Amino acid sequence: MEHIWAPWRIQYILEEKPGGCILCDKPKEDKDAQNYILYRGKRNYIMMNSYPYNPGHLLIAPYRHTPALEELTEEERNEHFELVSRSIRVLKEVFQPGGFNIGANIGKVAGAGIDDHFHSHIVPRWQGDTNYVPVLADIRVVPQALADTYKSLVGKF
Repeated sequence: MEHIWAPWRIQYILEEKPGGCILCDKPKEDKDAQNYILYRGKRNYIMMNSYPYNPGHLLIAPYRHTPALEELTEEERNEHFELVSRSIRVLKEVFQPGGFNIGANIGKVAGAGIDDHFHSHIVPRWQGDTNYVPVLADIRVVPQALADTYKSLVGKF
Protein backbone atom coordinates (compact mmCIF):
# COMPACT_ATOMS: atom_id res chain seq x y z
CA MET A 1 0.00 0.00 0.00
CA GLU A 2 1.24 3.47 -0.81
CA HIS A 3 1.28 6.05 1.96
CA ILE A 4 -0.44 9.36 1.46
CA TRP A 5 1.11 12.27 3.31
CA ALA A 6 -1.06 15.21 4.36
CA PRO A 7 1.04 16.51 7.29
CA TRP A 8 -1.08 19.62 7.87
CA ARG A 9 -3.97 17.42 9.13
CA ILE A 10 -2.00 16.22 12.19
CA GLN A 11 -2.31 19.67 13.73
CA TYR A 12 -6.10 19.34 13.67
CA ILE A 13 -6.03 15.75 14.94
CA LEU A 14 -3.76 16.50 17.90
CA GLU A 15 -4.79 20.00 18.92
CA GLU A 16 -7.14 20.60 21.81
CA LYS A 17 -10.49 21.53 20.37
CA PRO A 18 -11.69 24.99 21.41
CA GLY A 19 -14.84 25.40 23.46
CA GLY A 20 -17.89 26.79 21.77
CA CYS A 21 -18.70 26.34 18.13
CA ILE A 22 -16.14 27.31 15.50
CA LEU A 23 -18.89 27.59 12.86
CA CYS A 24 -20.67 30.14 15.06
CA ASP A 25 -17.56 31.95 16.31
CA LYS A 26 -15.56 32.47 13.09
CA PRO A 27 -18.18 34.50 11.19
CA LYS A 28 -18.67 36.76 14.24
CA GLU A 29 -15.02 37.83 14.03
CA ASP A 30 -13.93 40.60 11.68
CA LYS A 31 -11.13 38.42 10.26
CA ASP A 32 -12.45 36.95 7.02
CA ALA A 33 -9.02 36.48 5.40
CA GLN A 34 -7.52 34.93 8.55
CA ASN A 35 -10.56 32.65 8.95
CA TYR A 36 -10.67 31.88 5.20
CA ILE A 37 -14.24 33.12 4.87
CA LEU A 38 -14.88 33.60 1.16
CA TYR A 39 -18.49 34.74 1.06
CA ARG A 40 -21.19 35.92 3.45
CA GLY A 41 -24.82 35.43 2.49
CA LYS A 42 -27.86 36.49 4.49
CA ARG A 43 -28.27 33.13 6.25
CA ASN A 44 -25.17 31.07 5.32
CA TYR A 45 -21.51 31.63 4.54
CA ILE A 46 -18.73 29.90 2.62
CA MET A 47 -15.43 29.17 4.35
CA MET A 48 -12.40 27.16 3.32
CA ASN A 49 -11.69 24.08 5.41
CA SER A 50 -8.53 24.84 7.40
CA TYR A 51 -7.52 21.16 7.27
CA PRO A 52 -8.54 20.25 3.72
CA TYR A 53 -8.57 16.91 2.00
CA ASN A 54 -7.79 18.74 -1.25
CA PRO A 55 -7.13 22.34 -2.31
CA GLY A 56 -10.43 24.21 -2.54
CA HIS A 57 -12.18 22.10 0.15
CA LEU A 58 -15.04 24.39 1.19
CA LEU A 59 -17.54 24.41 4.04
CA ILE A 60 -20.96 26.01 3.77
CA ALA A 61 -22.70 26.67 7.06
CA PRO A 62 -25.73 28.54 8.29
CA TYR A 63 -25.05 31.34 10.76
CA ARG A 64 -27.72 29.88 13.03
CA HIS A 65 -26.50 27.08 15.27
CA THR A 66 -28.49 23.96 14.48
CA PRO A 67 -27.34 20.34 14.26
CA ALA A 68 -29.77 19.07 11.65
CA LEU A 69 -30.55 19.73 8.01
CA GLU A 70 -34.24 19.25 8.67
CA GLU A 71 -34.16 22.06 11.25
CA LEU A 72 -33.08 24.66 8.70
CA THR A 73 -35.77 27.12 7.69
CA GLU A 74 -36.81 27.11 4.05
CA GLU A 75 -34.84 30.34 3.51
CA GLU A 76 -31.71 28.91 5.17
CA ARG A 77 -31.96 25.68 3.20
CA ASN A 78 -32.56 27.40 -0.15
CA GLU A 79 -29.61 29.75 0.31
CA HIS A 80 -27.43 26.92 1.63
CA PHE A 81 -27.85 24.82 -1.49
CA GLU A 82 -27.62 27.86 -3.77
CA LEU A 83 -24.18 28.44 -2.20
CA VAL A 84 -23.28 24.79 -2.80
CA SER A 85 -24.14 25.30 -6.47
CA ARG A 86 -22.28 28.62 -6.65
CA SER A 87 -19.23 27.02 -5.04
CA ILE A 88 -19.14 24.30 -7.68
CA ARG A 89 -19.27 26.92 -10.45
CA VAL A 90 -16.43 28.91 -8.89
CA LEU A 91 -14.25 25.87 -8.20
CA LYS A 92 -14.74 24.66 -11.78
CA GLU A 93 -13.72 28.08 -13.09
CA VAL A 94 -10.67 28.47 -10.87
CA PHE A 95 -9.29 24.93 -10.50
CA GLN A 96 -10.89 22.81 -13.26
CA PRO A 97 -11.33 19.70 -11.07
CA GLY A 98 -12.44 16.44 -12.63
CA GLY A 99 -15.25 15.99 -10.12
CA PHE A 100 -16.53 16.75 -6.62
CA ASN A 101 -17.48 15.09 -3.37
CA ILE A 102 -20.37 16.99 -1.83
CA GLY A 103 -21.98 16.03 1.42
CA ALA A 104 -22.63 16.45 5.08
CA ASN A 105 -21.65 14.23 7.97
CA ILE A 106 -24.68 14.47 10.25
CA GLY A 107 -23.94 13.10 13.70
CA LYS A 108 -20.71 11.92 15.29
CA VAL A 109 -21.22 8.30 14.19
CA ALA A 110 -21.46 9.57 10.59
CA GLY A 111 -18.02 11.14 10.91
CA ALA A 112 -18.97 14.70 11.82
CA GLY A 113 -16.04 16.54 13.40
CA ILE A 114 -18.46 19.33 14.32
CA ASP A 115 -21.66 17.45 15.00
CA ASP A 116 -23.74 20.16 16.61
CA HIS A 117 -23.72 22.68 13.71
CA PHE A 118 -24.96 21.48 10.33
CA HIS A 119 -22.63 22.23 7.41
CA SER A 120 -21.86 20.91 3.95
CA HIS A 121 -18.49 19.97 2.49
CA ILE A 122 -17.47 20.54 -1.11
CA VAL A 123 -14.25 18.76 -2.04
CA PRO A 124 -12.85 19.20 -5.56
CA ARG A 125 -11.38 15.99 -6.97
CA TRP A 126 -8.74 15.24 -9.57
CA GLN A 127 -7.75 11.95 -11.13
CA GLY A 128 -5.23 10.31 -8.79
CA ASP A 129 -5.80 12.52 -5.74
CA THR A 130 -6.54 11.45 -2.18
CA ASN A 131 -9.81 9.92 -1.04
CA TYR A 132 -11.75 9.76 2.21
CA VAL A 133 -10.78 6.14 2.78
CA PRO A 134 -7.45 4.33 2.44
CA VAL A 135 -6.58 3.85 -1.19
CA LEU A 136 -4.60 0.96 -2.61
CA ALA A 137 -3.41 2.47 -5.90
CA ASP A 138 -1.01 5.07 -7.22
CA ILE A 139 -2.14 8.14 -5.32
CA ARG A 140 -0.70 11.55 -4.68
CA VAL A 141 -1.81 14.58 -2.72
CA VAL A 142 -2.45 17.69 -4.82
CA PRO A 143 -0.66 20.28 -2.65
CA GLN A 144 -1.47 23.96 -2.33
CA ALA A 145 -1.03 26.32 0.61
CA LEU A 146 -4.26 27.58 2.19
CA ALA A 147 -3.28 31.22 1.68
CA ASP A 148 -2.70 30.60 -2.03
CA THR A 149 -6.05 28.83 -2.38
CA TYR A 150 -7.77 31.71 -0.57
CA LYS A 151 -6.16 34.26 -2.91
CA SER A 152 -7.39 32.24 -5.90
CA LEU A 153 -10.99 32.12 -4.63
CA VAL A 154 -11.62 35.34 -2.71
CA GLY A 155 -13.86 37.73 -4.61
CA LYS A 156 -15.14 35.02 -6.99
CA PHE A 157 -18.44 34.51 -5.17
